[in-house]
Amino acid sequence: MTTRTPTQQVQHWLNDFESALEQRDIERVMGLFNEECYWRDLVAFTWNLKTLEGKDDIQSMLNATLGETRPSNWRIDGEATETDDVTEAWFTFETGVARGKGFLRLKDGTCWTLLTTMQELKDYPEPRGLHRPKGAEHGANKSRETWLESRQREERELGYSRQPYCVIIGGGQGGIGLAARLRQLNVPTIVLDKHPRPGDAWRNRYKSLCLHDPVWYDHLPYIPFPENWPIFAPKDKVGDWLEMYTKVMELNYWSSTECEDASFDEASGEWTVNVNRGGERVTLRPKQLILATGMSGMPNVPHFPGAETFEGEQQHSSQHPGPDAYRGKKVIVVGANNSAHDICAALWENDADVTMLQRSSTHVVKSDSLMEHALGPLYSEEAVQSGITHDKADLIFASIPYKLLPDFQRPAFDQIRERDAAFYKKLEDAGFMLDFGDDDSGLFLKYLRRGSGYYIDVGACDLVANGEIKLRSGVGIERINPRSVTLTDGTELPADLIVYATGYGSMNGWAARIISQEVADKVGKCWGLGSDTTKDPGPWEGELRNMWKPTQQEALWFHGGNLHQSRHYSQYLALQLKARMEGIPTPVYGLQEVHHLA
Repeated sequence: MTTRTPTQQVQHWLNDFESALEQRDIERVMGLFNEECYWRDLVAFTWNLKTLEGKDDIQSMLNATLGETRPSNWRIDGEATETDDVTEAWFTFETGVARGKGFLRLKDGTCWTLLTTMQELKDYPEPRGLHRPKGAEHGANKSRETWLESRQREERELGYSRQPYCVIIGGGQGGIGLAARLRQLNVPTIVLDKHPRPGDAWRNRYKSLCLHDPVWYDHLPYIPFPENWPIFAPKDKVGDWLEMYTKVMELNYWSSTECEDASFDEASGEWTVNVNRGGERVTLRPKQLILATGMSGMPNVPHFPGAETFEGEQQHSSQHPGPDAYRGKKVIVVGANNSAHDICAALWENDADVTMLQRSSTHVVKSDSLMEHALGPLYSEEAVQSGITHDKADLIFASIPYKLLPDFQRPAFDQIRERDAAFYKKLEDAGFMLDFGDDDSGLFLKYLRRGSGYYIDVGACDLVANGEIKLRSGVGIERINPRSVTLTDGTELPADLIVYATGYGSMNGWAARIISQEVADKVGKCWGLGSDTTKDPGPWEGELRNMWKPTQQEALWFHGGNLHQSRHYSQYLALQLKARMEGIPTPVYGLQEVHHLA
């Protein structure tokens, strides 16, 4: 008996899968799946971001969507590989309206995990490659309009004599990346941002801020960073890149503009968005409203008794200007995550007397260790050399269902814990409270579950371990006095400055401020998986709440996350918005229920 190669095995499975789907033979389809199976669909079948877990979930989805989806043309893309009895392969497919790409894992010849993603709408391909615009208009034309004149006309008209289809509130990397995708899909869009220039949200942060994620993880859509770009970009360099990007991608970016309020008219299916554009009041009437105000949402500023009597300065970390004015001052930084460590280290470098107040445990991982063991296989120069582009890496990472992700991540963080055992012991000996997540699954799961509770160490931990950054752990603030802080253990610390590195609330806090509390409660909490771990209450949701997908409020969307997520998921959000603009039916399967309000 001839043994099939991995590639033959996958093509055989895809042929059977295609045939069973075409015949609507759901029983036969289910026979192709393992007893433990997962299907993650990004828009292609569900017009949603949805993970189906187990055969019953998959069967229900297919029963509801197959008639509309009409999938066909399943083809392996490249060669399959086999590791540890798991066969993996890329494939392409089509639906009635779109072309897709996917990733398959087989165990014992049946499907263990399946990823399907919509890549483009057949009737509306992006103008690139073979569809690249000509740019020049050859020939003679007395009514010729140059590129510049066309851009200037568009800027005059959009939002005034002609309404945008989409308004994006928030012009950081998320809003900018999404607007670029919508621009390529010819969706009229305006980005609103309160700052004078694109990139100012980065420029205005504390001066030592650099990206903790490496360059291979952080590209924007269409224009990757150049090959000589630093691995960890400084904030002002990021700000300048975003400003350049906004210009060359021809985005309609309204700077110095604040959204005063917004409301949705169910009857007309239209938003009324009132903005103040540099002192001019303008009313916009888009069909779709996207909040790209950052995954972190509203700054979380705790209130402690006596705060109003404090004679020094109090700031949230997002308002902290940097260390220059605080040389020789006594500073208390409340919190022990990324911003807290960065701010403490910069203050120490400027000879401030700084104390970190750690109220609960923190997951710490050294930057080099994270690169080598966790990020490196997908996002590194070595990965690029072996053919894993950032787009391919995004899909590989997306192909791991969130339910399985802890099992995929734990081995890497076990290696890190072993490699850096002496480093962790030194920190703990100094009284620092450490964790690796509730289930030891490490940084990415902590980020996905709660968006907080970790620090990627770029040097501050040595200062904490050596006592140069003073540490008070396991205590909180009892009250604030005019020139000091009393802790819950009764001790008193003198203070000239208190920095609250206390994180952010859910993004739906912005919906409450801009639209209404009713709408914020209608859509519910943003972010988190429902893992029933610290700060991520159940029930299990299987996808990030409300992000990049339809919400319980018609025509309201949330877009955020780190640079990698903003880049990758902006594609699926843009396709959903384009389909709606063109009147393509978008029946949403499995709209997320609301279990938590904030």
